[in-house]
Amino acid sequence: MDQLKPSPANLCPLTPLTLLERAAVVNGDCPSIIYTATTTTTTYTWAQTHRRCLQLASSISSLVKRSQVVSVVAPNTPAMYELHFAVPMSGAILNNINTRLDAHTISIILRHGESKLIFVDHLSVSLTLQALSLFPPHLPKPLLILITDDEHRSTPIPAVDNKYFLDTYENLVRKGNPSFEWVRPASEWAPMVLNYTSGTTSSPKGVVHSHRGLYIVTLVSIIDWSVPKHCVYLWTLPMFHSNGWGYPWAMAAVGGTNICLRKFDAPKIYSSIRAHNVTHMCAAPVVLNMLVNHPISDPLPHPVHILTGGAPPPSSVLLRAESIGFLVCHGYGLTETGGVVVSCAWKPEWNKYPMTEKAKLKARQGVRTIGMTEVDVVDPDSGSPVKRDGSEIGEIVFKGGCVMLGYFKDPESTAKCLKKNGWFFTGDVGVMHPDGYLEIKDRSKDVIITGGENLSSVEVESVLYANPAVNEAAVVAKPDEFWGETPCAFVSLKSDVSPKPTEKEIMEYCRENLPHYMVPKTVVFKDELPKTSTGKIQKFVLREIAKAIRSSSSLRTTSRM
Repeated sequence: MDQLKPSPANLCPLTPLTLLERAAVVNGDCPSIIYTATTTTTTYTWAQTHRRCLQLASSISSLVKRSQVVSVVAPNTPAMYELHFAVPMSGAILNNINTRLDAHTISIILRHGESKLIFVDHLSVSLTLQALSLFPPHLPKPLLILITDDEHRSTPIPAVDNKYFLDTYENLVRKGNPSFEWVRPASEWAPMVLNYTSGTTSSPKGVVHSHRGLYIVTLVSIIDWSVPKHCVYLWTLPMFHSNGWGYPWAMAAVGGTNICLRKFDAPKIYSSIRAHNVTHMCAAPVVLNMLVNHPISDPLPHPVHILTGGAPPPSSVLLRAESIGFLVCHGYGLTETGGVVVSCAWKPEWNKYPMTEKAKLKARQGVRTIGMTEVDVVDPDSGSPVKRDGSEIGEIVFKGGCVMLGYFKDPESTAKCLKKNGWFFTGDVGVMHPDGYLEIKDRSKDVIITGGENLSSVEVESVLYANPAVNEAAVVAKPDEFWGETPCAFVSLKSDVSPKPTEKEIMEYCRENLPHYMVPKTVVFKDELPKTSTGKIQKFVLREIAKAIRSSSSLRTTSRM
């Protein structure tokens, strides 16, 4: 047997792009996308989606070279969905950009990723043009492709310079070759997407995933969550968040129907669920809170499965969600893992427990999905596993095919998190319970998850320190029933400043220099921030204070902690 070697017949690179071809054959007449804009509803079949992606890939391949980066600034529209296939099918690298970022951050991402082409939704034109205006004069700017729909008629687009806009999205589809031989990866390890971690500004971290890694996370996403064939999936999770956790490609695998929403609120979600018989949706905890707090006259006509990440939902939210008809599963993943790689792995015998006990079990992130080889909690210095007692804290580490290739243009950070004892070190802190279930306790890099957006406290602090009146600043997560967490800023002011700035003035200063979701919702003034003997601010003390704050009203104290 040792003489048997791999051959071309069994060396075909793994890629989730092949799932679209299969969907066109098996489910060609089944609906792939349903999208209602202002006045019209667009419906495509899987055969049509396959053809449109081939045509679009054909046009893209004539505009960029292989392995060049193509960016997308768009919400959850059919174009955003199709680009998840068309861009890599052209041989280019897909780079989705968070539409909630500010122009400065988007500009840095475009420059760092060396984007050659940008598909931009008509509602994000001004933001994108502003980002391009921040490019240095000597640096070539990427060309723009305009995405429109019938909402475009009611939303005037500002006058634009034709040198930026090359064409429209639908023109590229029309001009493309439906028989295009899409560019298959020479190796399954070839890069397929470039995703930037949330909150990136001066030090961007571009996460690169391979065709192989995304193929694995795609199959894992439907197996672990038990997603059936021909499900109906409602897009409330932004596709720019880690490629929608792999579900754009997963829906092709099961021949599901994608219900695309440009924007949504609770009434829109409930209306879509009833109108389209939605069976599955992924959502940040803030969306779950939105749904359970919205008054409805009758429970849902059928169960709807919700996969949520981030902060675990409290027992009251779970109880209300289940009474409405939602079946909630809680998972954990990072941009660096491409999707959910740890899930609560619910056991049937737990159903008999009281709701408070069930909430505690669902609050645990759970066990590794089948796409991960190993998950552990270790001492970050020695690398030795911590005790399985649910109390000894360590750093969460992974091994498995879903882990990223590395950080783009950042070999130092790549080596730091990937090449230490053969593990991927997440920077997240947790415990391992006696039954082998993982629970996250904190984030060593002080990442705050607010409404599904990850933000770095260090970046907010850097803006606060730029305020002439601020002496010291520290930002921590404050628990919030609606957003999950919100940034809470502790500030000491310079003694010679007069008049002293108010909480509102500090917030306005941050709002002028940060994306709105990163602006502190609470500001606490202190004479001095608590420190260790070596002079480091004790954030764990501040977190406890933030937990006790019941409102965001301005707090000015004179006590020394």
